[in-house]
Amino acid sequence: MKIRYSIAPLLVVSVLLGVCAINALGQTVVSATITVPPSSVANAADIGLRAHTSVRYIAPGAISGTPQNYGPPFMGYLYETPASIACIYGLRPPSAGCNPNVVTSNPKGGGRAIAIVDAFDDANAYVDLQTFSAQFGVAPISPASFQVVYAPAGGAAPGSCSTGPAPQPPSAAFYGWDVEEALDIEYAHAMAPQATLYLVEAQSNYYTDLYCAVSVASSLVAAAGGGEVSMSWGGGEYPGETSVDPIFRKHRVVYFAAAGDGPGVIWPSASPNVVSVGGTSLSTNFNTGSFESENTWQETGGGLSLFEPRPDYQDDIAGLVGSQRGTPDIAAVANPYTGVWVLDTLVFGPGAWYIVGGTSVATPTMAGIVNAAHSFEESSRDELFKMYSSLFGFTDITAGTCGPYMGSSAAPGWDFCSGLGSPRTYFGK
Repeated sequence: MKIRYSIAPLLVVSVLLGVCAINALGQTVVSATITVPPSSVANAADIGLRAHTSVRYIAPGAISGTPQNYGPPFMGYLYETPASIACIYGLRPPSAGCNPNVVTSNPKGGGRAIAIVDAFDDANAYVDLQTFSAQFGVAPISPASFQVVYAPAGGAAPGSCSTGPAPQPPSAAFYGWDVEEALDIEYAHAMAPQATLYLVEAQSNYYTDLYCAVSVASSLVAAAGGGEVSMSWGGGEYPGETSVDPIFRKHRVVYFAAAGDGPGVIWPSASPNVVSVGGTSLSTNFNTGSFESENTWQETGGGLSLFEPRPDYQDDIAGLVGSQRGTPDIAAVANPYTGVWVLDTLVFGPGAWYIVGGTSVATPTMAGIVNAAHSFEESSRDELFKMYSSLFGFTDITAGTCGPYMGSSAAPGWDFCSGLGSPRTYFGK
């Protein structure tokens, strides 16, 4: 059954300036809006009860033009692709200035398993991932390499969750979870195409349901010999969060959580048992299409946790964080103005390409990169010790601001806007 929603409930938060100009090389600037869907709206009443996504986008229809059968779906834009991300982050040999309309060398490798945890059901997930992979030349999927798993309703003791019925698709009030799911599986797979990928769908975005889905995801990854669990959702911190942190401990599993798309700290990004992933902005030369620089994304989450004490892997930055957990740990592409191509056909049907940003992009991207690095640490803590000890594994982001009133600045070393920085090759991960 095809599901269609009115776009009326969508919250438009800013305008992408531009007047349909085309430069000499054919790059295009269009009039468009950055949209925050209902699934990403943080409501005070949800704190400690329900999670929201960390995704925002330019919706289908704003991006159009001459279609292509391979590479970027439409000619002339400079939004990022799996190959351009691989080029920028040194996952593949640099070429053509990392122009997303030119580079085609995708990430390689990956192994064992990655599990994506999201809420509600995206019935088109398998077909959309197939189409996305073919469009960008990423290794194809099969029923053995990509599986959708339904978690049961919450309430079961941690570790006792098995499988349940298919969740309902997101209603208009939760529109955006489908884009989240499409984004997560497409970029985790693109970064680690040889890993077995699981999409674990919770019955709803209530934390009790998501906890059960995390438990199922953890068991799947552990049974595969290890890997990563990616969670691009969260909410405001609350006093009881520390009692739930143990759910992110499973032997041979490393957990990644989005730092959020607004000033301050969200949970589970604040948990000491996860790798907190913030966001950056990628600058591309409009005339040449070449990558120029990376700086902070001003809307990334980050800061000092209200309730989580400083973990031992942050002892070397105690002068910055004091006695509290600081986020993010690392960062990657997230600015929707420099966003990535995502295919999600659940709402608008075939050919529905979005330009997507938010720390929801950075999180599965980093989970895939760490998977393809093939270190397969025993825990998130072990992975974080490795990251904080790496001198060359991350590019230090030293330009830009973030936080409340833009009061935090990028600086040499760890900072509240980008943590240790963005990935540089597979080293130190």
